[in-house]
Amino acid sequence: MANETTLVILGASGDLTSRLLLPALGQLLTMEPQRRVRLRGAGMDDWDDARWRDTVREAFAAGGFAEAFRAVAETTYQRADITDPRDLERVVADPGDRLALYFAVPPAVAAAACEALAAVTIPEGTVLALEKPFGVDEASARRLNATVTGLVPEEQVFRIDHFLGRSTTLNMLGVRFANRVFAPVWSSQHIESVVVRYDETLGLEGRAGYYDRAGALVDMIQSHLLQVMAVLAMEPPATLHERDFRDATAAVLRATHVWQDDPALASRRARYTAGAVGDRRLPSYVDEPDVDPSRETETLAELTCEVRNERWRGVPFTLRSGKALARKDCEVVVTFRPVNHVPDGLTGAAPGSVLRFSLGPDRMDLELNVNGGDDPLELERAILEADLGAGALKAYGEVLSGILDADATLAVRGDAAEQSWRIVDPVLVAWRAGEVPLDEYPAGSLGPDHWQKLP
Repeated sequence: MANETTLVILGASGDLTSRLLLPALGQLLTMEPQRRVRLRGAGMDDWDDARWRDTVREAFAAGGFAEAFRAVAETTYQRADITDPRDLERVVADPGDRLALYFAVPPAVAAAACEALAAVTIPEGTVLALEKPFGVDEASARRLNATVTGLVPEEQVFRIDHFLGRSTTLNMLGVRFANRVFAPVWSSQHIESVVVRYDETLGLEGRAGYYDRAGALVDMIQSHLLQVMAVLAMEPPATLHERDFRDATAAVLRATHVWQDDPALASRRARYTAGAVGDRRLPSYVDEPDVDPSRETETLAELTCEVRNERWRGVPFTLRSGKALARKDCEVVVTFRPVNHVPDGLTGAAPGSVLRFSLGPDRMDLELNVNGGDDPLELERAILEADLGAGALKAYGEVLSGILDADATLAVRGDAAEQSWRIVDPVLVAWRAGEVPLDEYPAGSLGPDHWQKLP
């Protein structure tokens, strides 16, 4: 770790900065007071240093980390058009021991800024951190990769996926690789299906400017859930260091294809209509401010994939994410195959065991068939629970820690970003062609009634 990292947040006056980045930085500085960070902000808004410092101070305090402000109290702000090379020259000046540029801006602006950086002298060792989505399809992701890796080496490019900073995502590795009870059965021979689900009760929440152009498939499945699936399905790496870990997850994505190569069969989409989520009334998605109904943006998406390798071929991996649903349900569900034979004399059903990893609160549940109740020969279901803890850092705290330490283990590598788009591109084409109907579901429901229920 360098003596001091200069962290420049581009788009410093935006919502992402105040809502997520700054509270996470405050927590990181509280937990690691020895860490030296020089914070700077840059953006299009005509702010001065005092307003920026107030924003930082308030964000730290809102997260419960007010004391951490002392570590960055000298922070400054520059008004800058980050797509203008002349302004970027000023932004990257005086980089300290190492410079980290965090692009807290829309993807199109980040791409334009990277192109402008080609005309700028970038300090050696500079880290570039870019938010998802990375490109809008496989071809654009490949072009953007060529741009950013022309600026700095691949290991200095951090394509941000805060899901990989979730402690539970990483806890799956310990459960799988450190327990003989799971390691030998982690394959198609013993596992029937896998579901990666991220259901939210929140509606659009004023994000139409971004979300109405992305939708659930791009916003969540392409950007996040495929990466979670890759962690779950990867081959055992020699180490969890950057190269071994990212080689293993990238190999999963290269082997992943839409189920039966039929995007119309393998995908479903829907959007919410008016309804109530708890005590909150939500309008129909098409009536939300700034939504263009003609885009037919989905707020709920499901995609079933297959990882075509020796370990996983034949196992359906279903990825699902949606908004305005009845309950927050964020989990990975591994359903095992039933045993081949139950001895005569035991009565009752014996479905396959189910292992669930909840992505907040961080918990693991294992559903098993047991006997020994009133009738000692009758099978019944029991659940073993383990609290995995919330993790020491928030997800964005884990992300910032990696950026400040120049450790890219939890960042998405360029080839993995391209592969994620390769997987979903045929689905987007099928949807635009009308091959998959856009269903509807009332806000506060579990989704369209006629959809097959997932484990």
